[in-house]
Amino acid sequence: MKVVGVVGLPASGKGEFSRVAREMGIPVVVMGDQIRQSVLRSGKEPTDENLGGMGNRLREERGMDAIAALCVPVIRQQTSPLVVIDGIRGIAEVRTFRISFPDFHLIGIRASFPIRLQRLRDRKRSDDSCHEEDLIQRDARESAWGLEEALREADCTLPNEEDLASFQVRVKALLTRLRREAS
Repeated sequence: MKVVGVVGLPASGKGEFSRVAREMGIPVVVMGDQIRQSVLRSGKEPTDENLGGMGNRLREERGMDAIAALCVPVIRQQTSPLVVIDGIRGIAEVRTFRISFPDFHLIGIRASFPIRLQRLRDRKRSDDSCHEEDLIQRDARESAWGLEEALREADCTLPNEEDLASFQVRVKALLTRLRREAS
């Protein structure tokens, strides 16, 4: 099984990458779902503050690869030759996936701060804030988890500065090639 991890700062395009993969029939394991489930089990709302706090708590209690370790059994249950992991946030997670899946490929997605901020304002998810200071804080929190180091370790990088259609074309081409390699 070829496992493709996706890493990027908030609103860089990880979710869109995953949406394209799903449209192509490729299973997607969303790391944030593990955190969302933990927040909901605790009886809290899935706000950015609660999700970030839970992510920090899980990492403090179980190590920096805690979320990846929770995802490994979910990924192993997949029967597809190609699986996408959405939402890698740190280098420890990358290392866990590289050890757990010998055919692991890391994709970095990059987008500028102003573009990401506008995307947050446009998408209006419960864990999104449209304030510049909040995105700076979120970037800092995720960078503290090793996100920038993980981005530097990417096997390839997709810029996401242009229109949505251009990004979707590049994602589809990359996933088509990776699926062919996995078969």
